[in-house]
Amino acid sequence: MILCLLAFNPVNAHNDIWINVDTQNLTLSVMKGKAVEVIFDNIAIGRFGASNARMMGDNRTPLGSFRIGRIKESSRYHRFFVFDYPNRETADLALAENRITKETWQSIINAIETGRTPPQDTPLGGHLGIHGLGQGDHKVHKQFNWTNGCIALTNAQIDKLSKWLKPGIAVQVR
Repeated sequence: MILCLLAFNPVNAHNDIWINVDTQNLTLSVMKGKAVEVIFDNIAIGRFGASNARMMGDNRTPLGSFRIGRIKESSRYHRFFVFDYPNRETADLALAENRITKETWQSIINAIETGRTPPQDTPLGGHLGIHGLGQGDHKVHKQFNWTNGCIALTNAQIDKLSKWLKPGIAVQVR
């Protein structure tokens, strides 16, 4: 975790804007360099917390440095800002811990190096990002972490946040 935080350099983030997700305090902050632009409270994460060792189906939010890879303006969750997950850092750690095979690691790396979306069906899972609530229950959102590993905000929050989220924006999940 410390290496991940040291390797992340918000100064290199797109237009100096980057996103800081605090999984302990359940906040999402829009940062401009080191300054906080806005904080969104009462976010929801994976129902079983967050982890460096996220695996498909474990309902945990991955910790690490990601980028917004693509945007789904219309989704079941209102708006969905998809991470470049699994990324190289995640794949390297999973390979070192024998959570994925060399072949799976290579398929992730090949996609990254050729500018394609990493495979979403590996043991590391996929289809992760920041999204709204959609038609979900606001009471559940206020009381529980409920996602399968994503970061969720209310629809009003995701609408406000969307003006900062573009492909390439850095997201630090800690």
